Amino acid sequence: MTMATTIDKAGPRRKLRSMSRDRAWALRWSYVFLTIFAIFFLFPPVYTLITSLKTSGEISAATNPWWVYHPTLSNYRELLGSSQFLRFFLNSAMVSACVVVITMLISIPAAFALARMKFWGSATLATGVFLTYLIPDSLLFIPLFKMFAVFHDFTGIQLLNHWYVLVVVYPTLTVPFATWIMIGYFASIPKELDEAAIIDGATWMQTLLRIFVPVAFPGIIAATIFAFTVSWSQFLYPLAFTTTTSELVLPVGIITTLIKGDVFNWGQIMTGALLSAAPPLIIYAFLMDYYISGLTAGATKG
Repeated sequence: MTMATTIDKAGPRRKLRSMSRDRAWALRWSYVFLTIFAIFFLFPPVYTLITSLKTSGEISAATNPWWVYHPTLSNYRELLGSSQFLRFFLNSAMVSACVVVITMLISIPAAFALARMKFWGSATLATGVFLTYLIPDSLLFIPLFKMFAVFHDFTGIQLLNHWYVLVVVYPTLTVPFATWIMIGYFASIPKELDEAAIIDGATWMQTLLRIFVPVAFPGIIAATIFAFTVSWSQFLYPLAFTTTTSELVLPVGIITTLIKGDVFNWGQIMTGALLSAAPPLIIYAFLMDYYISGLTAGATKG
């Protein structure tokens, strides 16, 4: 009897030790692959930083490209002291702010209606909203360009070659996906909240503004970050719709002004890339938790 009891107790212990060893090996392999992943994806930004600290002569010299022999901040001083670069930065900031506001004003009510105000065809419409996001912008900019040309012929209002034309076209990229994010988040909120609000006499708009917007704040932050990132880093649309230097945004302005023919000012190009990446990087650093929770909210319920 004593031997049987000892065997019974030893079995769970062996299983625990085996599970501990398996967990330890899983953690080791996880760290190995995470290290490889981090090294692989950190190569471009590290190389960009190193190049931005070099002079043009050192960049073109046949030396170790991963080492800075004579570090300098001249590239940063020249760009930050350039009124042209500051104009690009201001244009990007204005476009991004306007696009974020427009995207939220459209996507929040649309997502609320599709997720909570059930009506015939709402599920199909929600899927259709997301499918519009999958259409590549390389197919959309040609018909959009033609539409603006026809609009100018009929009204005399010239939208092309002005920074605010981007405020009109960027929502075609941001609204569908932001709406899809918000649909998933609104669907994960218990139905008892809106039912209680309706019973208490609240309208649908009051229910949205006073109950769902505060509860769905992480999802709204996720959609806002997405809209800002897309509008800040978009390259094709500003390249197609704006040509005057004073109307350019950062991604296009850096390329068109720092590449002249076959001459590449690599030091300032890399510096401009780092400076233009700073705002999204700062936003993600402080709001990453909200972004992740907003994207994953609809995965467990709804």
